[in-house]
This record gives sequence, C-alpha cells and structure tokens, in this order.
Amino acid sequence: MSLLKRIEQGQGNQTTTPVENSGADGASRLMNLQSRRGTPSASTAQRDTYLDLKARVQNRLLAELDPSMDITRVSEVRTTIQELFEQVLTEENIVLTRPERQRLFEQISAEILGFGPLQPLLEDDSISEIMVNGARSIYIERGGKITRLPISFESDEHVMRIIDRIVAPMGRRIDESSPYVDARLPDGSRVNAVIPPISLVGPVLTIRKFFKNPITLDQLIQFGSITPDALQFLKACVESRLNIIISGGTGSGKTTLLNILSQFIPGDERIVTNENEEKLQLRQEHVVTLESRPANIEGRGEVTIRQLVINSLRMRPDRIIVGEIRDEAAVDMLQAMNTGHDGSMTTAHSNSPRDTLARVETMAMMSGMELPVRAIREQVSSAIDLVVHQERMRDGTRKVVNITEVSGMEGDVITMTDIFLFEQSGYENGKVIGRLRPTGLRPKFIDKIETSGIHLPASIFGIGERRRY
Repeated sequence: MSLLKRIEQGQGNQTTTPVENSGADGASRLMNLQSRRGTPSASTAQRDTYLDLKARVQNRLLAELDPSMDITRVSEVRTTIQELFEQVLTEENIVLTRPERQRLFEQISAEILGFGPLQPLLEDDSISEIMVNGARSIYIERGGKITRLPISFESDEHVMRIIDRIVAPMGRRIDESSPYVDARLPDGSRVNAVIPPISLVGPVLTIRKFFKNPITLDQLIQFGSITPDALQFLKACVESRLNIIISGGTGSGKTTLLNILSQFIPGDERIVTNENEEKLQLRQEHVVTLESRPANIEGRGEVTIRQLVINSLRMRPDRIIVGEIRDEAAVDMLQAMNTGHDGSMTTAHSNSPRDTLARVETMAMMSGMELPVRAIREQVSSAIDLVVHQERMRDGTRKVVNITEVSGMEGDVITMTDIFLFEQSGYENGKVIGRLRPTGLRPKFIDKIETSGIHLPASIFGIGERRRY
C-alpha cells in the first residue's frame, strides 16, 4: 500500500483532516508530541510523516526555483514547478502513484502560487463565502447554508502567511498595532482578516467570493428573489432617475441587487462609483471607479468614502453610486442627491425600510454638523425616493421583502408607503413559501416616471385585482 493511502486511512477516523503545513518539520513535531503525551497514535505519526515528505519536497522546490522568476506568469511558473517536482521525487526515490503525485503537486503548487488550503475553495463556484476561524476550523457557505469542512491549516502561523500573501500586494498591513484589515483578492473577492490580540481564536479570515459570471436578471427571478413585475417597476425607477437605497442585513444580497439595478442606467451617462473595496460590476462604458484607502504605518494618507463622495461632485457625474454608506459620508450623499445628481444609488445595513432612514439620519449626525433633527429629516425625505429592502430568509434564500416609497414629511415624521411587500404563506420542507406582491397603491412619484416616457400598467401595482391589502 502506498504512503498516501496509508495516511488517508489513518486520517479517516478523525473528525477533522488537517491540511498539510508548508515548511513544518514532521520529525520535531513528533518528538514534541511524544514528550508531552507519550506514544503518539498511528494517525498522528502518519500525518507527521506526510508533512515531512511534503515539507522536504516543497523546500527543495523553493531552493531551486529562480528568485527572479516573474510569478505573475502562472502557466510558465507552474510548468517549471512541475519539472522540478518530478526531478525531486526521482532524486529522493519517492514512489507514488500517478493520482498521488498529482495531488501532492497540486497542494504544493497552491502553497507556492496560490493561497494554500483555500485555493480549491476559491476555485469552487458553488461556494459563496469562506470563513476561517483559526487554524483548525474552516466553514463555507453554499446555497445559503453554512457547513464546516473536514480540512484545516496546520498552525496559526500558516494562516498568517496566507493573510500576508493576500494583503501585501495591496500595500496594506496587519499586525498587533493594526490587528484587522479589509482587502480583496485578484479576482475581486472581498477579504476581511482579524488577528490576535483582538481575536481570541487565532487568525480569522472571511472571504466573500466574487463570481466570474454575475447573477443575471433571469436568474434573480428564477431564484425567487424578486418578481418580474417588481423588477419592471425598479427598472422604470432607475431609468427615470430616482434616488434609491438598497438596505438589508449582512449577506442579504444588497450588492448583487445594486449590480442588477445598475444595468438599467443608460450607457450615455457618466457614472462615478465610490467603494471601500471594489465590488460593483458595472457594464457601462463610461464608469469611473474610486476606492478608499486606509492610513499607512505612520497614520497618514487615509482617504475616506466621505472624501471620495465630495471629490466625485467635481468630476461632472451624471450619477453617483456609493457601495455602502456606513458613516458621516451619509450627509454628503444626501447633499449629492439634493443638488442635481438624481438617480444616485447606495446600500446600507438595516432591519427594515424605516430603520434605513433612521440609520441615515444617525450617520448624518456623525458628521459633526450642528443641524436640528428636523432639518436632517427634511433632507432625507427630499433626497431619497425609494428604499428596497432585502432579507436572507430561514432557508438561506435572499428575497426582496419591501419596495417602499419615501412619501414626504408629516410634522416631524417621515412618511413611507409600501408599494410591494413580501407575503409569507408558510414554511414547508425547509423552504420559505411566499411571494412579493403589490399593495394596490401607486407611488406619488409615478408622474416623474411617466414624464420620462415610461408608462407602467396598473396591473403592476395590483390595481384592478383582488388583494388582501
């Protein structure tokens, strides 16, 4: 029986299968385990033997690779690694079957060129999120459900090496003085990393995957996230230059919906986007993308979303799109919406459309301007036309649950009217049963839509049909 088969059989009785460490010394680890715990189990000895084999082969490869090689030429580097890999196995008299050789080569290539144990997860299009909670705990989200994988890193230092490999190309740093960082992968996937001392479980890495093929309108309808009537209404709102906020919780699909709605912006308009990490996938030709920047190691050079929004006003935009409003930049976004940049869009975290406006009001107060509450609410009510609220349901699906018009002010209260509302009729076989239905009310801004030359049938709003509302 070959070496890898014996190792796999030894690991089969474990609940968690460790992923090999690059550079770990199996012999020294085995001695340490013996001194602390007595005689190690067969699976532990086999795992350390495999780690020793992988470490020796990998260290030989690293020693013989040309340091001046351009690793951005992945195919050429991979070919070179393949040749050296075969040479090392021959010189070391290591006998492996063809599948075992390929598996070991892929793991070592991932350590040298990719992101180690995370590489196959990043290449799996069915995975939407990767969560590393320390070296021994890796979770993924697939189809809206979170599951734990039977793989792990070898040590916290191994996780730290992968984190450094992710953040270094962006000129960002993570250490004890700056123990958390936002970054992105070369394919655009969003990355957040947190390390000790603020993380008590070791390095924590969260990756929101960036899909190569964005979700289309048809897929959004097929998934049950929205109805054709509601999508037609939102399309008319975007084309008639209404200001829209997309709200919802973390992972509810706000950015996905923002990408969908941005497709309806006419191609002859100049769009300026402002984001913390580039996530938007606008397909128009005339798009200017701006990204914020954290302070450097000396505490200088920070560029905030608020500064980007202010600068955007000087760039002759037809529309301003902010990836997410989370601080005092809200006041500048409101000013932009109220000063001729109609059709602007953004996202915000909240629990409901009413909470969305309350959060925008609170974030505007964070700007330090001593404005009365009523003045801020008047700005909010006049700037924002529509709130689209999304939720991640119990079954993991993402659905639009509210499409709400901001009607105006009555006294000191902002009035809102639901145009579409999700009605849940049950929960069967682990699935939420329900549909986004019109409430039978026309929005007050329907005149603005019709002035743009867009005429929506009354049936879209449920008028002329029997409704329970």
